[in-house]
Amino acid sequence: MDERRTVKISKYLSRHLRHQPARLGLAPDPAGWVDIDTLITAAGAHGFPFTRQELDHVVAANDKQRFTIDGTRIRANQGHTIAVDLGLPPATPPPYLYHGTHPGALDPIRATGLKPMRRHAVHLSPDRATATRVGARRGRPVVLTVDAGAMHRDGHVFHVSANGVWLTAAVPPRYLRFPGPR
Repeated sequence: MDERRTVKISKYLSRHLRHQPARLGLAPDPAGWVDIDTLITAAGAHGFPFTRQELDHVVAANDKQRFTIDGTRIRANQGHTIAVDLGLPPATPPPYLYHGTHPGALDPIRATGLKPMRRHAVHLSPDRATATRVGARRGRPVVLTVDAGAMHRDGHVFHVSANGVWLTAAVPPRYLRFPGPR
């Protein structure tokens, strides 16, 4: 499948599995799962047809592993703005995690820390390279270091999604390390 088609389907899935399932008439279960045949039929009925083979390719080829297929169901691994309970157990994070952002976000982050914004949790990367890719979506990336070990010791709860993204409710400023001089 051509790369542009793969990206288009991935973005379509992200929009409708994470944010706007009702737009297609989909009703995810409490854990965010949607029947694949229902999804494919609904997408086709709304002018965006794709096949099961294309869907399987998009899920397997996605470098961020945004989706999981379980038999006849699919869901996004994280990043929802709709109410879902992914059923992820609490997990002990590594000592440090990373968050990619852009320079314009630094002053608010310094003041209030990392907040989930419209999502259910703050997303953290296990390594600098991933955080750099995430931050580059909006221009020149800035990578913040999160003292996840100290947060965990202080009672903050972490979860890790199926694709290795670490999730937590918020990151107060005292646990953040900013690069370079201010």
